[in-house]
Amino acid sequence: MVGTDPVEVDQLLVGGLLRCPGCEAELRPWGWARSRGVRGLAGVVMVRPRRSLCAGCACTHVLLPELLLARRADTAAVIGEALTAKAAGRGHRSIATMLDRPVSTVRAWLRRFAALAESIRVLFTGLLFALDPEADGARPAGSLFGDAVEVVGLAAAASVRMFGPRPAWQFASSATSGLLLSPLSLNGPLANTS
Repeated sequence: MVGTDPVEVDQLLVGGLLRCPGCEAELRPWGWARSRGVRGLAGVVMVRPRRSLCAGCACTHVLLPELLLARRADTAAVIGEALTAKAAGRGHRSIATMLDRPVSTVRAWLRRFAALAESIRVLFTGLLFALDPEADGARPAGSLFGDAVEVVGLAAAASVRMFGPRPAWQFASSATSGLLLSPLSLNGPLANTS
């Protein structure tokens, strides 16, 4: 995961400041992934992620901007709106209508988050206290789903206090390497949290 400013990403990549997640060797520029539209809250967002090549293991990597989640056609902000609405008690059909998304898509997001809610809650609780050791912690929201959404918000707020403004669901995307809802997340950053 990288930031959303393509110039900054290029500077980090050319400067040798990005590392391979597999072997920790330097990543080097290696073109771009295909351009594609991703559904945002205010319409389609066009993205063309940078590609990189590892100087050590020769693996290629797409540098996904933190406004996205891996393998999703909607931005993290859209998906975060759905998760927040569910935590507030709304059903998947009304959320789909609110976001103008297919019911099946919204239901899939909610089910995936629910399946990972405990791991997400544990991961973001750890991040919250790493960012702010004196944080009060999450208040019980009445459900594991709600607790997980609440602690994501608290950790994101602690990140803002420490590092400056950043949308909460972009923080969540970055903190999970884009795998917040991914089937791969059980093998990634969420694997060792339960």
